[in-house]
Amino acid sequence: MPDTHEVVIIGSGPAGLTAAIYSARANLSPLVLEGEPSNTSDQPGGQLMLTTDVENYPGFADGITGPELMQAFRDQALRFGTQIETVKASRVDLTKRPFGIWVGDPQALEPTYQAQSVIVATGAESLMLGLDREIAFVGRGLSTCATCDGFFFRGREIAVVGGGDSAIEEATFLTRFASKVTIIHRRDTLRASKIMQKRAFDNPKIEFLWDTVVAKYLGNGSISGLRVQNVKTEQMSDLSLSGVFIAIGHKPNTDVFKGQLEMKDNGYLITQPGSSRTNIEGVFACGDVQDDVYRQAVTAAGSGCMAALDAERWLEAQHG
Repeated sequence: MPDTHEVVIIGSGPAGLTAAIYSARANLSPLVLEGEPSNTSDQPGGQLMLTTDVENYPGFADGITGPELMQAFRDQALRFGTQIETVKASRVDLTKRPFGIWVGDPQALEPTYQAQSVIVATGAESLMLGLDREIAFVGRGLSTCATCDGFFFRGREIAVVGGGDSAIEEATFLTRFASKVTIIHRRDTLRASKIMQKRAFDNPKIEFLWDTVVAKYLGNGSISGLRVQNVKTEQMSDLSLSGVFIAIGHKPNTDVFKGQLEMKDNGYLITQPGSSRTNIEGVFACGDVQDDVYRQAVTAAGSGCMAALDAERWLEAQHG
């Protein structure tokens, strides 16, 4: 028979572990399925495990590394009695309660776990270029978050890869710190909105490299530049840079919930305004899996608190 729990939390980033802390303190004995180690998606600890220095999380005046911060989250959750399993959910059945959650073989007749309530905190992954040594350079000159890491590039020359609103917004923000920002785009026109384009074109710190893709990261230990290729002439050239920001989009980790939980067109889960409730009673969502606006560790943690409180109150109502 499957193990049955009051609360099962799928995901273990800032949102999932905060939900675990609050659920455990409410004596709900939560089970966290923290994911399996991987390079980019749905890994234990979430995206902060790929971040070296975190200087914008409140309470750490001198900063802290991403892995250290997530270890502190994990230790606190364990201290209050959270059960953590290093497995990834391969299938869920949210059509009836208790909800079924499979790990391993999704075709197995019985689920691995059953849950009276589920908190989804599987996060989102930044889309990357897929080049050699890419993951090794994350936090060492390579970033996917301007608001997180822009401060580290004060007075330096950097590049932003992408041509949509996110890329232009990141580039514009980065001009507060960098001496020069080069936008590298594979086409000769931007996909960004007209107002965002005008803002970038009018900014003297922003330059454009059109019809160009990144072919290789340069540097030993940290980024020192890029090798780029013109897609029309196929000519290669090298750029000397201190930092590179990838801004080609994000993908929420919601595949396992398709057909059951309501999603936006971009795949992010829909929650009711002012709450973490999804379209299914007893299922809650928090963190980057439902936040396509802020995508910060501190906002994810806050929404994890909301999800735990919502789940606790919902369970109380059911038992009553």
